[in-house]
Formats: sequence, C-alpha cells, structure tokens
Amino acid sequence: MKLHSRSIATGIIISLVVATLVASCSHKYDALEYAYKVAGPNRGELEKVMNHYKDDPEKLAAARFLIENMPGHYSYKRTREIDEYYEIALQLTKSGLTPKEQRDSLLYLSDNRFFGLDQDIIQDARIITADYLIQNIDKAFDVWRNERWAQHVTFDEFCEWILPYKCVELQSLDCWRDTMRQTFWWNVAHMDYDDESYDSPFRAVNTIRSEIAWRVKPVGMYNRSGYPMRSASTLAHMTFGSCSDYVNLGVLTFRSYGIPVIIEETPSWGRYRAGHTWYTLLNDNGEEMRSEWDISSVPGSPFFPHQRIPKVYRQQYAINRERVPYHNNSVYKYPFNLFSHDVTDRYFNTTDVTVEIRKNVKIVEDYAYIATFNGHSSEWTLIDYGDVKKGKVTFKKMGRNILYIALGYDGENLVPLSWPFIIHKDGNIEYIRSDYKTTGSVDIHRKYYSSENVVAMRKRILGGSIQASNRPDFSDAVTLYKIDSLNIPDKIALSQNSKFRYWRYLSPDGSYGSIAELAFFDADTVMLKGTPICQDGVDTKNAWKAFDGDWLSNFETGDADGSWVGLDFNQPLEIKYVRIIPRSDDNDIHPGDVYELKYWDGYFWVTHSITKATDNLLHYDGVPNGALMWLHDVTRGWDERPFRIKDSVIEWW
Repeated sequence: MKLHSRSIATGIIISLVVATLVASCSHKYDALEYAYKVAGPNRGELEKVMNHYKDDPEKLAAARFLIENMPGHYSYKRTREIDEYYEIALQLTKSGLTPKEQRDSLLYLSDNRFFGLDQDIIQDARIITADYLIQNIDKAFDVWRNERWAQHVTFDEFCEWILPYKCVELQSLDCWRDTMRQTFWWNVAHMDYDDESYDSPFRAVNTIRSEIAWRVKPVGMYNRSGYPMRSASTLAHMTFGSCSDYVNLGVLTFRSYGIPVIIEETPSWGRYRAGHTWYTLLNDNGEEMRSEWDISSVPGSPFFPHQRIPKVYRQQYAINRERVPYHNNSVYKYPFNLFSHDVTDRYFNTTDVTVEIRKNVKIVEDYAYIATFNGHSSEWTLIDYGDVKKGKVTFKKMGRNILYIALGYDGENLVPLSWPFIIHKDGNIEYIRSDYKTTGSVDIHRKYYSSENVVAMRKRILGGSIQASNRPDFSDAVTLYKIDSLNIPDKIALSQNSKFRYWRYLSPDGSYGSIAELAFFDADTVMLKGTPICQDGVDTKNAWKAFDGDWLSNFETGDADGSWVGLDFNQPLEIKYVRIIPRSDDNDIHPGDVYELKYWDGYFWVTHSITKATDNLLHYDGVPNGALMWLHDVTRGWDERPFRIKDSVIEWW
C-alpha cells in the first residue's frame, strides 16, 4: 500500500526528538533537569538565564517554560552555510528577477551548492545563548506589559501566543522582533486615534497585514521551492512563498507588536490531497479569530464554510506530552509533530470513532492509524493515531462528513484494519463494502467533485451559440448551434452544409466571453487550423487561449455582454463538428487521456479496466454494487477523489 512519504530530514528530526524525550513518561521526570541534560556543554547558558531572573518570579516562570519545552526544537547545524544561503536569497529579492526566477534559482542552489542542510540539524538547547534568550524574554514582556493590544492576555496565553523565541522550526535565532518592527512600522505609527478601535488587536492585525502586503507584494507559489525563508531579513522581503511562509511572516510581525497570534493547520483537507496553514488571533473579547488564509485574509471571516476538515492542530511551543509515549514506543514511528495540539472540537462538531480490528490482521505495535484519501503522492495520508486495546482502536475528535480508513503496521507495511468508513454529518458511521455478487453500470463525466466555482463557471456557456459568417464583422452571421444544456458531447454535430470563412463562439450576455477551449472539425473529425479572432478592443493574445490546447487557460474579456472568439480560416470551409469546453478545473473526462477505473476490495485498490477516452463521458459495466471507486487519469493531472453510486447519483468523497 502506497502511503504519504516521509522525508529523510523529517525522519532525522523525529529520531532526534525521540532520543531527547525517552524519560518523559515517568511521573518523576524533571523537565528542567532534562533540558539541561539535552543542552550538554551548553547547559551553562541555560542556567545563566534562570539565574538572571531569580529575583523576578514572572520572568523566571517564563524562562522555565521556554527551557523545559526546548527539547525537540531545532535549528540548522551548519549556520555559516544557511546564513550564506539567506544572503543570496536576500540579494535575489532585490535583483529585479521575477518571483518565479528567484524561486528557480534558490531551488537550484538548494539541490546543489547547499545540498543536505535540512538533514544536518541540532537541538536549540545545545546552541542557544543566554544573551539571546534573555533578550527575547525581555522584549516579549515589554510588549505584553506596555502595548495596548496585549492587555487582555493572561500569563499562560502569553507563554504560547507572544513569548516563544521562534514560531517555526529551523527559524534563525536572530533579532526578528526588532527586524519586523523596523520594517513594518509606518501604518502602526500613523493609525488614526478613535475611541472605539484604537486599542483593538483586530484593527492592529489588519493595519499591519495590509502594510506587509503593500511592502512585500507576496506571490503565492506552491511547487517545490528550495529551503524556506526562515531568517528575519529574508522573511521581511519574501517575494514568493506558500501560505505557511506568509503565515510565519505574519505571526512574527504581529508578535513583535505584542499581538497574540498562533499558527494552526490541518494535515489534509477532507476532500483534497494537501493540507493548509493559517493563523489565529486572540482578540480582546476572548474570541479566537481565524484568518482562513495567510496575511491576505481578514481574521474572523467565515472559516471555509463548505470545506470538510478531518483535523485541526495548533502549533504550540510547549511539547504535547500525550504524544511522547507514541514517539517512544511505536514501531512504525510516523513523524507526528510533538508540538501539535488537537483543537478540532474548537472548530466544529467532532466524533470519537471506535474501530474493531479485523481478526485476520496482525499488527506489531499497540497503535493504529486513521487516514484520509490522498490519490496523488500516495493512496492514503495519515492524520492521527489511536491506542489499540482488546482488538479495538479509538480515534478521538474526528471531523465529520469525511471518508476515513483505519490502518496498522504489520512489521513491513501499513495494512487496512477496516473497510473505509464515512463519519456522516450527524456523527453516525457507515462502512463502505463492495457487493461482488451483483454488479451495475456507471457513466462518469469527471474524476473530481464539482466545486461551487466550477459549477458557476461552467454555467456561463448556457445561452451561448456557434455562428458562422463570410464577413469579418459577422454582420450576416448564421447561428448553427445554441447551447441550452451543459450535457453536450465532446464533438457537437452541425447539420448546416454551407461554407463560411469566419466561425465563432458568441457568449451569452453577462458571461464575459468565458471559455476554456474551442475547436472546429471537418467530416473526418480532423481539427482545422485558422487565425484566432475576437471582438474589437480585445488583444488577440487573449483569443489564442481558446485554441492553445490548455483547458486551464481561459479566454475572457472585460465586457460582460457581446464577447466572442473564433477563427478566420482564410477561405470558406464547411464545418461538421465543434468542440466547446467551458471554463472549469480541467477535471472533466479529457478525450485522448487514458483512465484507470479502480475499486476497493477491502485491502487494495483493484483495477476494473483501463480505457482511452474518445468522448467526454466514460461508460463502465460490471462494477461491484456499493463499491468505493477511484478514476485515475494515467496520462496527467493531480486532483482525483473516490466516489460511490448512491441512488443512481455519483457521491464524491
């Protein structure tokens, strides 16, 4: 069974963490003394910090909190090399190269000149200096006690939401509080005073994040990008990055002003192959306000009201002591983050699910795993674990309306311990079992569920028409086909026998001409080539997008009404077929692609058939009733979801 892969660097990190926490299960465990032990020759630096605050009980408690939870926090060991890498990255941000060119340059450097940096790490406790830790503690207390946005924060909240000397692993141990305040100060310094919102953390966050967006002009990039920006100087000038990168930038900047924020994430969406990271603000009315995205979104807006989320974890500085036994005693040792704390039930209704393990399955540890479907880099992605007791395992606080499976380690592989199951909206659990004795048929138009946006974009072609003319202004246009349904074949047959030089798609009013692809064919279904044309005032480069073969590039204009795009064939031609591809996500059945239909037999995905699509619909016979199925595009693409047929309708999971 193919599972979500674990990187070499992650494996090193987990091994290191386990090695430092082997004693933490004991009730006699002294966290401070153990941190000193981990520090080794650097113990004196930590003791200096404790001695420095011996006459200040509150700061002493804060120092103790940081030091006791320091084991497991880590930095690059080769500091000279990572500093050199960051210096090059900073120069690139000022070089005039596009964000994509900067990313590609840093990726090349990461894979060649600086290869292996992320595999050579060291415990913070072994390298951090007393001066650095004291400086951070003093600055954190200064903003907590003096900034108007932190007056509502309790000491315990302060320890997690403002105090930590870093917000993410591998972050440089630099003067980030000073750097962020010195870089993003103007909007804060020029805030208009009022008697309503001047002291509001919510207003402060929006004031600062707007300045970050204005100064940095972030560009979202989610492909592999080399080593992430984790120094204050590079973060403050980061021209490209993922959501997590810009969340890190935002959190460090907000905390430098005493604004209480924390990072939260899901390892995987309920119906998507990847996870997501965001920040949460602790507002002065006690409300936790989620940002949904990074610095680009206002905290407190509706949080993904249509998304299904299996787990939400809060990335705290303190060690999650409940996870330590797993890291010490498990055999499989999946790299669950020791600083992640489960806050799923703070977001929505959850369910504790108990799974009875199959009698014929033997596992070699007292832990089992719960996973969601991935379908791209792996078949399943692990999101949590549970303790096995008396042949059963319980997974706590699971998100609802999601498909899961329980897995266990048999000494060589992760194997299914149960049939896939759905936790429905009401908390009821349904196992999905295939009926091999009876089979049925299924027609499939897509390999992925239709999002709200996809449906809205697709509907823009309703009312559109195919027209032909022998005049370039289409003053004598003849309408040959009117789109009155979204259920159209890949090649629409035209009955008109006349020849015309100019052919076009005329979009309905209000649709801005939106179309992904347009093609014309002769009687032998050979695609005909011509010169792209479109309405006056629209760049013909835009028109080419309707004929480039890319179903993700779209022709669209700024004119809501009367937009059109077509071809000039330079001579009158008779067209027999036309292809109209609405604007979408390119997950419809793509003629020419090879598809593999699979179904879950209880233990593996089994191939039902492999077919090359000749139309925009695939028909299959002999499909086991009730089966969980998966249509895989062998040719290309990423987004794929399992489904089943229920009441003659495809139900996506």
